[in-house]
Amino acid sequence: MNHKQKMFGRRLFGFSLVGIGLASPINKALGDTAPPPAPIPKAALPKANPEKAANKSGPRILCYVGGYTRSGPAESNAAGITLFEMNPKSGILTQLGQVTPADNPSFLTLSSDQNYLYTVNEISDFEGGHTGSVTAFKLDRRTGVLTRLNVVSSGGADPAHLSVHPSGKYLFVANYTGGSAAVIRIQEDGSLGLLTDLIHNTGPKMPERATDNPPGNYAVSDHSGAHVHMVQSDVSGKFVLACDAGLDRVYVWLFDEENGTLKPAEKPWLTMEPGSAPRHFCFSHDGKVIYILGEQDSRVVVADYDPQTGAMQVKQTASTVTAQFRGSTLAAEIILHPTGKFLYVTNRLGNAIACFKVNDDGSITLFDEVWEHADYGRALSFDPSGKFVFIANQRSDSITSFRVNTDTGTLDFTWNFVPIGTPTSFAFTVIDSV
Repeated sequence: MNHKQKMFGRRLFGFSLVGIGLASPINKALGDTAPPPAPIPKAALPKANPEKAANKSGPRILCYVGGYTRSGPAESNAAGITLFEMNPKSGILTQLGQVTPADNPSFLTLSSDQNYLYTVNEISDFEGGHTGSVTAFKLDRRTGVLTRLNVVSSGGADPAHLSVHPSGKYLFVANYTGGSAAVIRIQEDGSLGLLTDLIHNTGPKMPERATDNPPGNYAVSDHSGAHVHMVQSDVSGKFVLACDAGLDRVYVWLFDEENGTLKPAEKPWLTMEPGSAPRHFCFSHDGKVIYILGEQDSRVVVADYDPQTGAMQVKQTASTVTAQFRGSTLAAEIILHPTGKFLYVTNRLGNAIACFKVNDDGSITLFDEVWEHADYGRALSFDPSGKFVFIANQRSDSITSFRVNTDTGTLDFTWNFVPIGTPTSFAFTVIDSV
């Protein structure tokens, strides 16, 4: 395969990797604390009835997992949205009931009150047109079962990300191929209403690779035009930001909550390293520092953020791979631990989690790089307690997990493997059956 092959649609990649078995010498070298367990027969995989599970007393941790269901540039082994219950002591995920049908539900999010679930449908032919769509579900707070409410256009092709405004009144959608950011009104019953705004980004063509690439990185990101990869408000909800991986910019808009419209901020965008492909971001808990992940150069840009103006001032750029690393890598997800003390990043192709300590001034220090025990870790998510972190391994059709040391930030592999077709997104919630 041509090593310069582009990452069209975010899902076609630089090259294939040969799988590595869990041989004991490798385990020892990587410092694993437990041997791999015996293979679990398919018939013995944990599964439960959601109605029976609802008879349990006390709070229960549920996890929804989305993935690719359609054939295309990426594998498509998912059946829809799968519901799991997490054991709070072991972190083991047990599937509840049947999979909820959905069309390419590649990114999930929950409403502010946790009563509704929203998913992108990463497609480009909704109702015979040229856009993707978004689906709204009602969440049964006793069983976790989803009931579909409605499906609406996302306003652009191949939506890749969505988030809910802190007010709970609007949904923001990033249309990757469409190169646009959409705002959709959320109705009182949780269903989705009309588009209230749609912004199409424009800018000069950018290079396929950044100059600050890790040595030997042949992977490239699509820079053929605007590719909005994430859109989300700041902590206060005053401004809305979007990563454009095609134009190498992070856009900032002032949000009009009454009308659901976006207006460019005084400083309308932050220019990133050419070719770096900004993919995702997260904020410090106080909203004064933003961490922006570059997909193509696998680096985190740390910037001071002004909540009054939406302006960003870069103060650090940190690699998500060690100085010894050589080869291809594409960064995927960035998340801040609930304590605010640690930051974690997944690197696809390299199949590792980069672990950072967050310093008092918001800067970060890489202290570990941990093997994911699978291939192509795309999504990364903590359970609500912050004691476990889960990785959706898109290419190896599995979920793996680690126990988090909340004092040191170190990760300890649980040896829990969950088989699931092309997982790409998580959404956790806590319910109380009684």
